[in-house]
Amino acid sequence: MADLFEILIGTGTRKGETLGLHWDDVHLEQGVLCVRCTLSAIDNNRLVLTTPKTRSSRGWVAISPRVAAALRHRAPTAPQPRSDPADPFAGLVFCQPDGRPLAPHLVLDRLHRLSDEAGVPRVTVHDLRHLAAAITITAGVPLTVVSKTLRHSTLSTTANLYSHLTQQAAREAVDTIDRTLTSAEKLKHRPCPSAWMRPPRDHIHSLRESLHRLRTPAPPAFSTSANQPHPRRATTLRPPHPRKHERPPSRSRENGLRPATTQVGTTGFEPATP
Repeated sequence: MADLFEILIGTGTRKGETLGLHWDDVHLEQGVLCVRCTLSAIDNNRLVLTTPKTRSSRGWVAISPRVAAALRHRAPTAPQPRSDPADPFAGLVFCQPDGRPLAPHLVLDRLHRLSDEAGVPRVTVHDLRHLAAAITITAGVPLTVVSKTLRHSTLSTTANLYSHLTQQAAREAVDTIDRTLTSAEKLKHRPCPSAWMRPPRDHIHSLRESLHRLRTPAPPAFSTSANQPHPRRATTLRPPHPRKHERPPSRSRENGLRPATTQVGTTGFEPATP
């Protein structure tokens, strides 16, 4: 029954919910269990499958790698399901070797024997659910998440059941505030660190000035040859090619006549004006 106790502590499920778990409700790939029914004993004699305790109790439960390993360890040893498909106890995860359901009192007797062998006080099976809640609350898990994990009907139910743990968490919270403020006050009275220990943002202005000096050419230093004329550097630029201006044609003719603006006679020429 070690796998059964591992699942009870690792998931915080109730005893009847774990004993009524079927293999069809186990989804190892998705890492969840689906709680659909619970195993109950009527008059400590007749076993029946009923609906969970509350409406919020029906739903999925996340499983850890330890719980998944316990389920995988349980799978090869599980008996083959009965041939009757109408049997509600067919396919139970935790059952007797012949496939019959495991009575709740057998689980309690086994837990008491293990407690006696370990030399610890006896506890009930439901105390394992309280142990799961105590581990999560003391670890700092928000109370709303713990309430959803345990599938309580209201948040006040979780707060009332584990008020002693929430008070301890509240004291740890105020102690954390005190330590934070005390450390901040000590840092306030420390001497100012030197310039080379300051954060990089304090040197941004000086870095910009250094980059500006590197990019700007420095003026020439004083020397005896500073005032002497320096020969001009040879250049490979050629002078522009001179344009050829075409001379407009002259209106004068070899005979000293120019074309008349108006035709005179039949020749079309008139004597040029001196």
